[in-house]
This record gives sequence, structure tokens and C-alpha cells, in this order.
Amino acid sequence: MTHWKLGIIGGSGLYDLPGLADIRTRRMETPWGEPSGELTTGRLSGVELVFLPRHGPGHVIPPDAINFRANIAALKLAGCTDILAISACGSLNEQLPPGQFIAVDQYIDRTTSRVNSFFEAGCAAHVSMAEPVCARLSALAADAAEAAGANVTRGGIYLAMEGPQFSSRAESGIYRSWGCDVIGMTNMPEARLAREAELPYAALAMVTDFDSWHETEAAVDVPAVLAVMRQNSALARESIARLAEMVSDIDRTPSPQGIERVLETAIITPADARDANLVARLRSIAGRVL
Repeated sequence: MTHWKLGIIGGSGLYDLPGLADIRTRRMETPWGEPSGELTTGRLSGVELVFLPRHGPGHVIPPDAINFRANIAALKLAGCTDILAISACGSLNEQLPPGQFIAVDQYIDRTTSRVNSFFEAGCAAHVSMAEPVCARLSALAADAAEAAGANVTRGGIYLAMEGPQFSSRAESGIYRSWGCDVIGMTNMPEARLAREAELPYAALAMVTDFDSWHETEAAVDVPAVLAVMRQNSALARESIARLAEMVSDIDRTPSPQGIERVLETAIITPADARDANLVARLRSIAGRVL
């Protein structure tokens, strides 16, 4: 039987789970530097969980300064089979009020300054992002959140913005006109890098506010966001616990979307033309094909 090993990216409070056993912390070094914080590993319902605080302990790293490559590489090196991202977001949809959970299935990436690939000059690769999340993991995460008592919307478009400032009303209105459902600062390039590392990725976004477009709601600010986040955090922890319970009896087979094999047809640079130093770094996430 092949077992699940779930990487969980989110706030440091997520791994304060009743029943989490065999808790260990581990500092990681990757070819792309150190991740945002120590990895905390534990076991719940027989399933190994690996937690990574996206913004570091104490939320000290702003979204535009996160070392996304190191974060994904660290979870890959830790042996994770799948990644579930938990993040706060603003709503661009009247039907998604604060407190709602959404299992994101599409992205529009409007980040501007972040390194969004492990591959560089010396070894080029092009993975498909047509379906950017693992449908199987996303469905399981949605099931788990509903079992925890959350109101969950299955599917939706996440607009990834650069930040760290919130949107202007004009920007928020444009994103709504594009059909976006929620807006956040962290899921990109996280999802792109997970795909390059051949790791199935899913995201549960927790709505904290109506961004800045809503005519009858106050413009988003930090105190309002934190107030709703505190309400959502208990549901997020329970969702993770329910997810571990659900997959504990499921034999993990490869993703039906073939995510664990995407690099077999993505690397375009011939072996004899690849930069040896870059290849050495890439082995941490692509050693299977290199």
C-alpha cells in the first residue's frame, strides 16, 4: 500500500492539532536557500503531515519576499506526496462572503517580481498549467472542510496579485469584470513550482473580506482580515484533521492527471546542452528525469 504524506502550507498555528503525534521539527536547506521556516512533521490518523509556515514564525515574511522555490523544494525533499495550501483571500464575488471556503481550481497570475520557475537559462522546461490544481486532492480537501463544518464552494478563479498593498477600487473592479472569484497574494508562483516539482497541489482559500469593490462594505484592512482569520483558523485545523482521517484508509495511487510525470515531456533542452551547475540544483526537484 502506498501511503500519503501531506505537505501543508499555511500559518504556523495550523499544526496545533489535537492528537498530532510524533511531532518533530527540522531545519531544511535547499539549492534555492532556506524555506520560510522549520518543517514540523507529525502523524495524525496514521498519516504523516509536514507543516510549513508560509510567512515564517510570527508572520514576518511579506508575500512578495517569500522564497517560494525553497518552500516547494523543501517539501519535495521531505518526501511529501501532495501539497495542500491554506490561505486567506478577499472575495470578488457577492456569493462568497467572509467566512466562506473555496477550493480553487483556476488562477490568473498578476504577480510581477517573483521568480516563478525552477528552470533557468541552461535548462529550459515548459509544464502545462491548464489545470493548475490536482482535482483529486482538491475534492478531498473540499470534502474534509465540509465535514469540519465549513461552507465550501467547489471551484473558482483566484487572482494572484503582487501585494503587499491591497487593491485599489479600480483594480478590484477590473478583476471582477474578468470573472475572478477571489484575490490573494500567495498561491502564485506556489502552484506553478509545485507542478514543476511534480507535486499534486490543491488550495483551500478562506474568504476574509470583500476586497475593495463592495459599495456597502468598508474597504479591506488588516484588523478586519485578522478578525475573520481567527474565526476561520479553527475550521482550517479541523479540515486538515478530517483530511488525514479520510486518506488514512485510501491507497495513494498516482494523480489521475499524471502530475507526477509532467517533466518527462516538459524539458526541452537536450542533455548535452544543459548547464551542469543548474542540473545539479534541479536534481532536488527533478532528479527522477535528470
